[in-house]
Amino acid sequence: MRRRWRSVGVLAALTLLLTAPLPALAQERPGTPVTVPALTDWTPAPGAYTFGRSARLVADSASERRVAGTLAEDLHDAGKGKVPVVRGGARTGDLVIDVQPRRASLGAEGYELRVGDRLSITAATEAGAFYGTRTLLQLLARADRVPAGRSVDIPRYRERGVGVCACYIHVSLPWLENLVREMAYHKLNQLLLELKVKSDAHPEANTWGYYTKDEIRGLVALGQRYHVEIIPEINSPGHMDPWIENRPDLQLTDSDGKKQPSRLDITRPEAFAYYTSLIDEYAQVFGSTSWHMGADEYMLGSDFAKYPQILRYARDRYGADATPQDAFIDFVNRVHAHAAGKGRKLRIWNDGLTGANTVPVAAGTTVEHWLNVAVAPSRLLAQGYPLMNAAYALYLVRGGFHSNTGALYDQHWDPRSFEGEKLSSSDGITGAKISLWPDNGRGETENEVAVAMWPALRHIAQATWGDPHPDGTYAEFAARGTAVGHAPGWRDLTRVPVADGSHTFRTRGRSFDAELTRTADGYVTVRTAEGCLEVRGGKLTLNVPLQPGVEAAPQTCDTANTLQRWQLEPAAGGYRLVNAITRMTVSVTDDGRLAQYPPDRRTPAVWRLT
Repeated sequence: MRRRWRSVGVLAALTLLLTAPLPALAQERPGTPVTVPALTDWTPAPGAYTFGRSARLVADSASERRVAGTLAEDLHDAGKGKVPVVRGGARTGDLVIDVQPRRASLGAEGYELRVGDRLSITAATEAGAFYGTRTLLQLLARADRVPAGRSVDIPRYRERGVGVCACYIHVSLPWLENLVREMAYHKLNQLLLELKVKSDAHPEANTWGYYTKDEIRGLVALGQRYHVEIIPEINSPGHMDPWIENRPDLQLTDSDGKKQPSRLDITRPEAFAYYTSLIDEYAQVFGSTSWHMGADEYMLGSDFAKYPQILRYARDRYGADATPQDAFIDFVNRVHAHAAGKGRKLRIWNDGLTGANTVPVAAGTTVEHWLNVAVAPSRLLAQGYPLMNAAYALYLVRGGFHSNTGALYDQHWDPRSFEGEKLSSSDGITGAKISLWPDNGRGETENEVAVAMWPALRHIAQATWGDPHPDGTYAEFAARGTAVGHAPGWRDLTRVPVADGSHTFRTRGRSFDAELTRTADGYVTVRTAEGCLEVRGGKLTLNVPLQPGVEAAPQTCDTANTLQRWQLEPAAGGYRLVNAITRMTVSVTDDGRLAQYPPDRRTPAVWRLT
């Protein structure tokens, strides 16, 4: 978790991005197509391409047809009708996908776009052709007519991403699916997910916040189809309480004999075996070639001096001059070796690298730099580590710090701008990402986070793909995002399926009357004669009651209380009632009370509304 967040005002209300006023955009070069990221270059030509009912998708090879098949579905979702995928020669009005491996100058993800009487995308790889189709979709988002011309569009950085901590507070699957589609639409290619997969090997760790393996398999498949690599993270050896709160035998013990549920005891072989068994279990559902172990904030709020066994371990292993930090790096390197043995590259956060170690981090470990600490980015690069910019300036924290996208744009921010140091060269920098963290889990709902995220997502897409400042003002750049809209297949999760007003909720074993009122962020409040339905009680995690079985009962109505916001999720015969923050469904207990439970642990009540 990121404990260093600063408090700022939370979004007052959800705004509809697609209805925002549209200032003049891309008028500095008449006829230049409007996209996000902006095209690397554009050479205009006479004429235009017009998309019509006779359009076909021409694709011959297997890779071309995979790209064309995805594009055909996206065009359908975008309201462009059913476009057939065919082989053979192209004709006027066609869309052409052409993968030519000999076009090595286009790189692993670049493409050439030619617009004339037909629209053609040429790339050296399937990924490059796919990104060309994202441009095509954006070109057709505003109109069926595209000005003729040519562009060669190649990304500046190979890693362009988003990080989401769904590690304590569950983030709904439809929200994550929307994110994958939006990322691909803007040519972002890496999604870091710190989350819990329900474990078969360690059922004692299955406290709420988890996802089932089938849910993750579906999300990973979507990512693969849309060329978004989903990298899993289980933070270790710190922040491990979601996994070891019920395993005191694995918890680090301080000099007073007190167990630390958030800290794994790195000196114990059993702890290492436990963590690597989780890596192996995650490999059953994640296809990523990378593993993120976190490695941040191990001693947050504490000090190695309180754990003398760590220094003893380090000296036993590395000699009398070893430091406690060496034991920490030893754990990182052992995880690195395990991951490498499974064909995966290791990634870590930078703040655990304090410079107090005598043992170096294993070569090839990617360091994601988010915090200004003693070891500067330039030093990490000089030591040969691949370096990703995950600056805190790019963070969005629920109920806390929000990245100031407009200010970053005006400052011409690019991935060379790290916390504490601006580098003159991009050599060795893999890319950059925005990060979404839930330090105050009830501070904002998912839908509020989405609204705050879209500008930041479009900005990081621009800054990692091409010129970080394609327009003279931020307002002009923001207008690009308004113009291209959301990705085909994106779902409006703010839609409420039931009208405001008085309703009777009926399910087996319980009924009650309530007034439903839509909230600004697309949920409802459920107001009974006694008050507004709210989840309250039990242990709080990040300020959220996440214990299954906690009662949902009327409380004093408070429009600012996000725990009083509910989603009506359609189900056969009615609706499930899902809390907007805990993401657990309401069930009826044997004694008739309403209580929250994970949907796979107790059958959710299906409510018929009249």
